[in-house]
Amino acid sequence: MEKNIFEIASRERLRFPFKGLVSTEDLWALPVKDLDLVFKTLNSQLKQSSEESLLDTKTQQDEELETKIEIIKHIVGVKILEEAAKFRAKKNKEQKQKILEVIASKQDSALEGLSIEELQKMVEELGK
Repeated sequence: MEKNIFEIASRERLRFPFKGLVSTEDLWALPVKDLDLVFKTLNSQLKQSSEESLLDTKTQQDEELETKIEIIKHIVGVKILEEAAKFRAKKNKEQKQKILEVIASKQDSALEGLSIEELQKMVEELGK
């Protein structure tokens, strides 16, 4: 069975080092830059922990640090994907607006190319 890092975080009530301690839920509100600081702190703790042991056995603290790091990586990955999606949506909206403006301009040009009689006929049809 694959471990669910968020289930572990909620069951163990994991806290992360950021201006004191923050919960897993609080991490979602942090910008990626701050999450990177949390990651660096946790990664440093993990390296320090593994350097202190002569044995190759993982302690509960090591496993907790690895889980915390996985959580930070996951949240950063999601935030980056969401930001990319927002950027694409913004670009698509801008492109659509440009296309609509060109369509309107071409429609105006098409109307300007019509004769007075054709334009009057169109006005009369709209007045009905």
